[in-house]
Formats: sequence, C-alpha cells, structure tokens
Amino acid sequence: MGATYTHPDVLTRGVQEGWADPQEDPTRIDWAARQQAAAIPFRMIEGRPVSPGAPTGIRYGRGELGHWGEQQVADAIVFAHIDGRRWVLMVERDDGHGWAIPGGCLDPGEDPLAAAVRELEEETGLVLERVSWEVLPVRIVPDPRATDEAWMVTTPAVTDLGDVAQLPAVAGADDARRAEWVQAGTYDALATYLEETFGGRVFAAHEELLAEVLG
Repeated sequence: MGATYTHPDVLTRGVQEGWADPQEDPTRIDWAARQQAAAIPFRMIEGRPVSPGAPTGIRYGRGELGHWGEQQVADAIVFAHIDGRRWVLMVERDDGHGWAIPGGCLDPGEDPLAAAVRELEEETGLVLERVSWEVLPVRIVPDPRATDEAWMVTTPAVTDLGDVAQLPAVAGADDARRAEWVQAGTYDALATYLEETFGGRVFAAHEELLAEVLG
C-alpha cells in the first residue's frame, strides 16, 4: 500500500490562503492538461500522479506541499567577490527548513528567469539591472516536504556580479526571515560558514544544487 501523509495545514490554512489545491482526491483532476504543461514528464498510476524522482518514502498524499503533481519554481543564484573570496546570497526560510537560495513559484504563464529575478527582489530587496544570467536546465527538487504525488521542479538562474567594493545591501522579506551573503569558496565552506556565523544549515532541497554550482 505505501505510506500516506498530508500535513494538516494543507487542508486547512493552505486551502484558505490559496496556496493548496482544494481537491482532496487526485483522481478527479484533469491530468492530461497538467501533464501537457509539465516541465518534466511524469507518469500516472490508477489516476494518480507519480513523481519522476520517486520514491520519496511517502507513496500517497501531499506531504507539506499544497499542490498535487508538479509545481514549477525558479531559483536565483547570485555570486559576488571581494578580495578573492566568493560569496553567495542566501535567505533563511521562515518555515524552519534552513537557509536556501532565493526563489519561489512561477506565476501562471511566467518565464522562469523572470520569476527568479522577481523572487530575488521580493525575498532580498536586491534589484539587479544590466547583469548577465545563465539559465540552467530544469531539474526535480529533492524537497524534504515532497511525496511521490506532490513534488517541485526548478529552473535555476545564475549570475556573478564579479569583484565588488562591498556586498550589496540585502534584507529578508516576503517568506524569507532574513537575507545574508555567505562565504562560498566551496560547498563545505558555505555549510561551515552558515553553522558558525548564523547557527544555520542548508535547506536540504538545495544541497545538491549548491554543491554542483560551487564545484
């Protein structure tokens, strides 16, 4: 049968605030339309969606996520350098899941890069103009909140501000408790800096992505 789990907030606060799908039975959803719009193809079993990254250990339900099936997000990875040291901009999530790359869900019809830039400004206050972005391929997010039936895919966008006299001012907003520049010569250095400076840890969903881009 497999484990089943949906956080109580999904069916109460999530529906009331509009971030959760009010439909509790996924077999009643028009999956043909959702599969056609998906960034990463996924299969169906007995009328229920199955993540291309499955298994998660939770076969049924939505975990801590509000939607059924795929949710598309975009993340903004911003680097800057001072005196030969590389820094990356991160935010402390307000849900207790740790420190993450700024990012969030795409609005209907929104381009992933536009979403990444918008989320960057909303969560950190940083407005970047006349910078070059590298948009990385879309990928499934190993999100600890996900299940086999509810998952996230992201399109990461990377920019490097190069050498700067001082790091641009940032401040946490929206669903970010705070925003900070973090030393990031390597992934291990980043994780150590977060722990020693802020008593924090990397959001599990972004560990693999950060390790790759910091290579």
